[in-house]
Amino acid sequence: MSRFLSPKYAKLEAYTPGEQPRDKQYIKLNTNESPYPPSPQVLDALTRKDVEDLRLYSDPEGAALREKLAKLYGVEPGNVFLSNGSDDILNFAFMAFANDGAVFPGLTYSFYPVFADLHGVAYDTVPLKEDFSVDVDGMKGTGKFTVLANPNAPTGLALPLENVEEIIASNPDQVVVIDEAYVDFGAESAASLVDKYENLLVVMTYSKSRSMAGARLGFGLASRPIIQDLEKIKYSTNPYNVNRLTLKLGEAAVDSDEYFRENARKIMDTREKTAAALKELGFTMPDSKTNFLFVKREGLDGGVLYQKLKDRGVLIRHFSDPRIAQYNRVTIGTPEEMAAFLEGVKEIMKEEGLA
Repeated sequence: MSRFLSPKYAKLEAYTPGEQPRDKQYIKLNTNESPYPPSPQVLDALTRKDVEDLRLYSDPEGAALREKLAKLYGVEPGNVFLSNGSDDILNFAFMAFANDGAVFPGLTYSFYPVFADLHGVAYDTVPLKEDFSVDVDGMKGTGKFTVLANPNAPTGLALPLENVEEIIASNPDQVVVIDEAYVDFGAESAASLVDKYENLLVVMTYSKSRSMAGARLGFGLASRPIIQDLEKIKYSTNPYNVNRLTLKLGEAAVDSDEYFRENARKIMDTREKTAAALKELGFTMPDSKTNFLFVKREGLDGGVLYQKLKDRGVLIRHFSDPRIAQYNRVTIGTPEEMAAFLEGVKEIMKEEGLA
């Protein structure tokens, strides 16, 4: 750190992205990316002229993409906000709406406390229940900016929409963010509630089910006044925050939405088969509604499993938080990748005297 850094950022603990090692070829089951490529329509969307037109700024409103997303989710274009990944929307939301403080579950997406600290927002956390489920009553009526990942990460559990609505309805004078990065893998979206609640902001991403993590594209759905608030922050920071190529690829992805829905179904099927195989090996895990599993095996140290799989060329995500240090988060890959993962697990269990 240089001597020039503002003191208000000196003690900031930055978010730690999933590791991206380059020392050899890995089966990457650590960052919740899709194992499948974007649709053929996306792959064929760009022309030489599109690349030539990079000399021009992108449409700051992303009008064509907003119209397509609005139609897909049953809202008006004015209810859609585009961003450079969904993290941008979360960042803007903490800036715009957390003046009275924030609240989120005690074990959730680790970027939330980083955003709060970055913007000097005081925050409270609501501990998860013993089974890792969100404490709905604890999240209701907080009188603070409220953020809920549904499904939650890293646990993979999802609340029914009726419980999500309880949280939204109980906090009418504060914005409630429902972060739906993983919603396409078995949960129910709150997008249907946008017209009903003026304080609701639903945040989604192209990074998971739409196979476009590298494109950096996210979007939010909300009442028009909330969208206008987010636009004010955007136009005060980076008006052209989504590039021309990503906008066009985003449109092609909406046009081929069924392709991505089918991939999500394949991932869910592989998830259930992998979960069943792990349970036969003595692993326990919450009932995931995401593209990952959050797993633990009594007698097998979580850090040991992570390191020994990495030595075999399989990456999973291990967390240092003592509450979950015996768990690992395993992204669902192709059936072939999950077979390699399971084979590695079996070998390690034999080495550890557990088979």
